[in-house]
Amino acid sequence: MARVMKILEKIKKIKRAAIIPWEPFFLEKITKILNDKKNVLDIGGSLRISSDRGNRLNSDMKWVADMINKNGVDYKIMDVVPDYNPDIVGDIHKMPFPDNSLDAIVCIAVLEHIEDPIKACKELYRTLKPGGYCLVQAPFLYYYHPEKGYYADYWRFTPDTFNMLFKEFSSMEIHNIRGAISAWLYLTPLGKRSFFMAIGNMLDKFFKKTESNQTSGFTAFLVK
Repeated sequence: MARVMKILEKIKKIKRAAIIPWEPFFLEKITKILNDKKNVLDIGGSLRISSDRGNRLNSDMKWVADMINKNGVDYKIMDVVPDYNPDIVGDIHKMPFPDNSLDAIVCIAVLEHIEDPIKACKELYRTLKPGGYCLVQAPFLYYYHPEKGYYADYWRFTPDTFNMLFKEFSSMEIHNIRGAISAWLYLTPLGKRSFFMAIGNMLDKFFKKTESNQTSGFTAFLVK
């Protein structure tokens, strides 16, 4: 029975990789953060690992919560409003932390929803310790997605934007989210069907569009 479960789990991972080929970069960097750093600030709680401290739970991220507990990581969520019980109520434009005080920051799907991403990114740099890590995810070709009463939807980001916003960091690795064809499919009603997204990823590979900058967005791993 154990062998069957392992096989099924492997099949599940293969299927998931076919649908989300860009996910390994994200998983690799999250794992690195949780292995290397002892305090992590999650701005907006977008890791979605807690139903008690966020507006949404992603059950696929349970392994992150398990890793936080296993490694004894001091994981805190900061949000601009108290509505979803964050550990810290604070504004990314003026973060309530001293200079050079944080080991790592996760900032997923936040920058498009704030008024001044340039100012916010200066705050990310200011509050990180030298050698600190920052994982940022932001959209490019993506649908309009405000949440009424919580946040608006202001901005979209290209690789040039990332290079400008994070020019003070010592290094940056950036990875696109979806190839050109799957990014287009994701904007259509077909994007809600994993079957069609898997086909889109196959077509991206066939037409060599997997590394295209015509993409849903970007994930960047930064070192101060």
